[in-house]
Amino acid sequence: MEFTTASLAPGAREVRYNSAMPLSRRSFVSACLASPLAGRYAAAAQTAAPSKITRIETVYWKSRDDAPFWPHWTWVKIDTDAGISGIGETYPRNPAEAAVVHAVAGSLLGRDPRDIERIWADLYRAFDFQIAGGAEIRALSAIDLALWDLRGKALGAPVYDLLGGRVRDYVRCYCHVQGDAHGVPHAGIDEMVDYAEQQVARGWRYVRFGAGETRALTEGGVLEQADGLRWTVEAFGSLRDALGPEVEICVDLHQRTTPAYAVELARQLAPMRPFFLEDPVRAENVAEFAYLRAQMPVPIATGEQLASKWEWRELIERDLINYCRVDLCICGGLTESRKLAGWCETHYIEQVPHNPLGPVSTAACLHFDLSTPLFAVQELTWRPGTLAGVVRTDMRLEGGNLYSGGSPGLGVDLDEDAARALPFQPGGMKVLHREDGSVSDW
Repeated sequence: MEFTTASLAPGAREVRYNSAMPLSRRSFVSACLASPLAGRYAAAAQTAAPSKITRIETVYWKSRDDAPFWPHWTWVKIDTDAGISGIGETYPRNPAEAAVVHAVAGSLLGRDPRDIERIWADLYRAFDFQIAGGAEIRALSAIDLALWDLRGKALGAPVYDLLGGRVRDYVRCYCHVQGDAHGVPHAGIDEMVDYAEQQVARGWRYVRFGAGETRALTEGGVLEQADGLRWTVEAFGSLRDALGPEVEICVDLHQRTTPAYAVELARQLAPMRPFFLEDPVRAENVAEFAYLRAQMPVPIATGEQLASKWEWRELIERDLINYCRVDLCICGGLTESRKLAGWCETHYIEQVPHNPLGPVSTAACLHFDLSTPLFAVQELTWRPGTLAGVVRTDMRLEGGNLYSGGSPGLGVDLDEDAARALPFQPGGMKVLHREDGSVSDW
């Protein structure tokens, strides 16, 4: 693990939250006239003294070898002089995101963390006009999640309450069946099907696998589209035969296909009813999605690469997708993603947040999903209890359904001493290629 810190000068006065402070006559009347939830917010706001950001810290693993899973995330911890801390998360280039966080830390120290929208707007406009993507927007996403966590803790309310309250009791999730619980790929289709059957027996009703993930890909990093297409059709058929019609199967093309291969794959899979095909091509060419929308006879999901509502505009306004794969750790945190969800709702596009990540991202997705009316299913790779000695959460998983414990904020706390005890070492990058040595999206 690696920690870096920015702080206010020593001697900043600490102001602690005092829930016993009496209400004024005006706030009492307002609370009575408003809804019960609004009344609770008004009461909490009256009792919470203004606070200031005093410290910003980043925490990350430099290698997934440090843990029996894929710890490719960066945590951002924001402290205040009220004794309350918030935690955010992003990924996957840990030193880059941490460097951006600390580059802007000086502009955040001393500010009121309640001003989430203003801080978001200031940072978005401050990154030297390079905000279309990259480490800047990912750092902003983590900072935003930490501020929402702080706000919930200061008000004594779960974040989903701040987003308008719950519209569902739990969040249904899908699991990856391509590899085992530690991310080790299965040797073949039969092993993948056996693992999927085990997950369904535990209560999961949605599963996902990656297109073209043959042994040549998983062991040698080689992806040939024709071989991958045949393998994907065979794998899907085996899963459908084993799991039956009640289980939904998602297929992630992971941008590995050209439009022609994506259309052909969709046509061959259509009779077996995939829940969606994800990322048939890279998301940067919206015009290509218009072609795919007209040619593919199955639902389309995409968006995990997109970093702002402006990048989503044409996909939504032209009704080119069925499912929005927003990533809260890439697309500006909760502040931007909740705006996107409302926009999608006017086009009947359901939310399926991208989340092959850690506990803070998972908690943020959970609160987002619980408060978003048009939601389909949540990607889930992290499991409650993972790194239990380092991270404490109030989430619980029953079958394939994720529940919130209703704790203030996002319901996640970090044990910094335990985290510091974990080792670290430099990591690498993942690259795929064709048989002829040319590059392939992975």
